[in-house]
Amino acid sequence: MKGIKWILGALAFAGLFVSASALAQEEKGPYNTNKAFDNTFIGVGAGINAVVASPTVPANWGNLGMSTALNFGKWWTPAIGGRLGWHGMWNNSKVNLDLSEIAPDTPFGFNYFHTDLLWNLSTTVSGYKPERLWDFVPYLTIGALDISKKRNIFTTDACNQWDYAAGLGLQNLIKLHERCHITLDLQLLVAPAHNYSTVAGRFILFPSATLGLAFNLGKTHFDRSLPDAPAIVPVPFTEAEYNGLSDRLAALEKENAQLKDRAATLENQLAPFRSLVNGTTYLYQNGTFTAVDVKPGSPVAVYFEMGSAQLSAREKAHLEYFAAQAVNADSQLVINGYADKQTGSARRNQQLSEQRVKAVADFLKKAGASEDKMECTAHGADIQLFEGAEKNRVVTIELK
Repeated sequence: MKGIKWILGALAFAGLFVSASALAQEEKGPYNTNKAFDNTFIGVGAGINAVVASPTVPANWGNLGMSTALNFGKWWTPAIGGRLGWHGMWNNSKVNLDLSEIAPDTPFGFNYFHTDLLWNLSTTVSGYKPERLWDFVPYLTIGALDISKKRNIFTTDACNQWDYAAGLGLQNLIKLHERCHITLDLQLLVAPAHNYSTVAGRFILFPSATLGLAFNLGKTHFDRSLPDAPAIVPVPFTEAEYNGLSDRLAALEKENAQLKDRAATLENQLAPFRSLVNGTTYLYQNGTFTAVDVKPGSPVAVYFEMGSAQLSAREKAHLEYFAAQAVNADSQLVINGYADKQTGSARRNQQLSEQRVKAVADFLKKAGASEDKMECTAHGADIQLFEGAEKNRVVTIELK
């Protein structure tokens, strides 16, 4: 009955801090469920332990001895985890108590195979922070304690080789790397004393402190789950609004049907002409289409600045368009150049007109015109085609 009470008490306490952790996670989480191997760890450690027969007995059974630990665990959430492990405690007898057959300094040891429920207090209080350097992790431990007489000199004639034990602990996790922590584990283990001595009291206490390392395996962090977007519920229509929208929908459907009929009619009208859309110009006469060769209009005028034979960007654009439409190797071109008589000498104006003609001819040759089919003439200022000096600074191009 006493053992059952111990187990029920431990489970009740576990339920209390699991509930508190769940509440904290609800406030600071939630996080996605991790996979089986994610957030797992292996821990090893070594340190010191003592064996105390009872709080009422002034002397320990043994001096300070060596304590070793090996465990494997997993964090299910940022605050709740568990582990399975082995805890070895080795010591030498200190006093005989009532067991006179046991000499001082006789070696003895205990093997404790256990399962622990871990609670990350730091995460519960201040939220999940993977970059935190120090975490405080209290835990509950319960398991089986080796009480075989072969290993433990204090054991009386026990009916079996194992007894249960439970206790509390505090693990300090000091971050070295996301995959490695220093661990400082402080534990107080409690076991029934009836298998050990008649004067040991009701319980035996096993305090221990171990220093070690924990190595994180698999995924080392938790991903926060995003809340579902709230559903947007439209405000219901009034009856009048609903009827108005229904009438509008009916009108649009009717208009759509009319447009489809109109499109079908135009499609039928367009069908005979689809074969004519090939970039050719046609002459329509008496119900018949006849292809015709249409040349761009001419002459074309290219203007220059006073005293200059340089083509401006604007005039180059005009020439490019003209060349793309009308110029090829078979084009017959007549190019005439002029200058205004209001400025410059007759000799200078003659040179300007020649240079202007050459600039235009060179441009058209690059565009594909044949030099053999160009007729180029420079008139200087002898001929004034237009009124005004600026209009006579010009080169004209005609297609024969």
